[in-house]
This record gives sequence, C-alpha cells and structure tokens, in this order.
Amino acid sequence: MFFVIIHFQDYLFREWIMFIPFHVIRIFCIRRTVKSLGSNSSFLLGVEFRNGKNITVGANTVINKNVLLDGRGGRLSIGNNVDIAQETNIWTLEHDVHNDYHKDTGGDVTIEDYVWIASRVTVLPGVTIGRGAVVASNAVVVKDVEPMTIVGGIPARKIGVRKSNLSYKLKYKPWFR
Repeated sequence: MFFVIIHFQDYLFREWIMFIPFHVIRIFCIRRTVKSLGSNSSFLLGVEFRNGKNITVGANTVINKNVLLDGRGGRLSIGNNVDIAQETNIWTLEHDVHNDYHKDTGGDVTIEDYVWIASRVTVLPGVTIGRGAVVASNAVVVKDVEPMTIVGGIPARKIGVRKSNLSYKLKYKPWFR
C-alpha cells in the first residue's frame, strides 16, 4: 500500500510540473526528471516525460507544448539546437505487431544536432535522425533519416535536401523566464 501511494505521488509530481507557468521553476523540475539537460534549453507547457532517467537533451533546444518524450524502451538522446514543434510524439517503446502476446519491443532514439521536427510528427523506436535533418508536419518516422535530408509523409520518405550552414543558435525566450 505504501509503495502505491509513493508511486502515485511521483506520478502526480511528473504530471503537474509541466503545467507550471513559470519557466524557471519548470526547468528546475525538469532537471530532476531527465538524465541530463543542456544550458538554455526551453520546454513549453504540457511536455510529458516517460522514464525521464533515459532522456538527455542538449543545449539551446526548444521543445514546444504537448510533446511526449518516451524513455521507457531505450535511451532518447536529443542534441543541441534541436527544434521540436508541438504535439510531437517520440517513442522508444511499442508493441510487436507479430507477437501472439502483444509483447513490448523497444529501441534507442537519437536526434542529432540542428534537427527540426515540425508539428504532430511521430518518431518510432530504433530511429536516428541525422544532423540538420527536417521532418515535415504529420510525418511518421519509422527508419533512420540521413543528415541534411527533408522527409515527410507516412511513412516518412525523402522529399528534399536542406541547404543551410546550420550556424544558428536557438534562443527561445518564454514569457515567464
């Protein structure tokens, strides 16, 4: 019974911290939730962490509202200057559709530096998104994305090549910073 109460309190803590309107307090709580967090990274309201101890986030990264970051099935590594738009789901755990018993299967997800993930994207386990790649809105990423590639669709396929020197540094300024 005691374990259930402690677990429930931990769950409530993880749920409500993401709705604190003050960015400084939210970052303080996130630092206690994830494995590591780089400097000047920003998290908007409603970001959900699942097993944050397997999640690392680099410097100058912006994670928009209502993003789900899953670390239950493997490590989730997000690089520097990454822009993840709202309502994106990044999974490291899924069910095996070929298993008779609906068994879980997982894999690490790596998002390298300068990646731009547009809104409502789904990234599945075992994927690496290469440096400077762009994932278009509503895409479902099921396999690795090469560096500097633009992908879109379901499943995500190459639709272009990014032409940028990637010399920017993301500096999001939340209202309550």
